[in-house]
Amino acid sequence: MAHIHVESMQTAVPTRVALERGRTLPIAVTGLPIAAAELQHRFRAVLYYRDRLEGEAMAQLEQAAWVQDSLSEALADHPKMAGRLWRRHAGGGEGPWDWDVKLCDAGVRLLMASMDTTLTAFLEMEDRESKEPALALWTDVEAKDPEKCSPFVMQLTRFQGGGYAIGACCSLLHTDPLSFINFLKSWARTHAQLRAQNKLVPNQMIKYTRYFRNPGTTTRSLLQTINCLGQTTEMIRDIGDAPGRRALAEACVAQASEKLGVEKPTRFTVLAGDGLGGLNVLRSCAGCDGETTTTPPPPGHLLRDACWQEAGLEEAMLDGYKPVHVSCSIVSPGAEEGIVVVMQAGAGAELLISATVPSRK
Repeated sequence: MAHIHVESMQTAVPTRVALERGRTLPIAVTGLPIAAAELQHRFRAVLYYRDRLEGEAMAQLEQAAWVQDSLSEALADHPKMAGRLWRRHAGGGEGPWDWDVKLCDAGVRLLMASMDTTLTAFLEMEDRESKEPALALWTDVEAKDPEKCSPFVMQLTRFQGGGYAIGACCSLLHTDPLSFINFLKSWARTHAQLRAQNKLVPNQMIKYTRYFRNPGTTTRSLLQTINCLGQTTEMIRDIGDAPGRRALAEACVAQASEKLGVEKPTRFTVLAGDGLGGLNVLRSCAGCDGETTTTPPPPGHLLRDACWQEAGLEEAMLDGYKPVHVSCSIVSPGAEEGIVVVMQAGAGAELLISATVPSRK
């Protein structure tokens, strides 16, 4: 059985103080308040790269330092990605909690790890998808103290014999998947620019890309399954006006359920940006009939199938190489209801919508 060894855990912080530092972006919830489990619903991306660093220990350490430096530089231009989920009492007193995303320089958790199997062997595993969570390890965001937890985690994992994976996770309440993908592409460009300018300062004493001495305490066997209740996600593009988002979400859930051959969930949560940087969380019920017939989209909306590849993450070059494979997924541990994420696909009216439904039939 393959094992992964976590060699270090660090924090990449922005290289500059952002002008928007301290600003808060509201998370407006309609319906039931946000539960602790929902803080763990996240988007995960894993990018696999080949390289020529087999056996070159110093070059591998330098690569890890480059990743940390370029991530810190990219965060300076994207203060939200270095921020934290924040909660406060509604109205300043006792009662339900209000949630925000607070822009700050708290930084991003960065893991360095190694895998005791080759990149080719890992990519050829029949159950690779169930093992990918080990390449983007996640630490739960605590409901009581969310500001102490990073909602964005990145991981560099080197494979035996050369090649590596960049795994990244981000809470859906913090950043939508499309914005997260755009940040990863921006980071890749920043990484290339810094490498071209040779801005890395070698032998910095404060950099520790490997400091766990006891492999037994940080080695994990790869899990056989992601969780006991699986989810499947369907990507949909929509061209239409903003009104009717609830009905649009229901139509997407129905279409995803029908195409994936699973029972349509009666309850689902819609996550949609408010156009000003904030997030709207809407609870909804899809007729409560459990049927798998397709619900037509509201007038003025045209739905078509889409995929994560349309976001262009396959073009994110690192050290002159494009990824040989990219995997993207919505992770919603234990969720028994649907999750719909509505994302603005561009400057026009087109939307990219992901509909995630439990895979129990």
